[in-house]
Amino acid sequence: MSYGANLVDAYNQMGVQVGRIVKGANIADLPVVRPTKFELALNLSTAKKLGLTIPPTVLAIVDELID
Repeated sequence: MSYGANLVDAYNQMGVQVGRIVKGANIADLPVVRPTKFELALNLSTAKKLGLTIPPTVLAIVDELID
């Protein structure tokens, strides 16, 4: 199971910041950008091999399910 920032969104935000720098913005004036989108990934086959039972409520909110 993994829960973390969505990498596509993080790279997009980095591109926005680089664009601001290229346009001449002062680096000290740029805001600190934190991730806004997160994703939950679950490897179901590994969980079964470990003998774990995943509740249906968790399965309902998983963004990426690996079998």
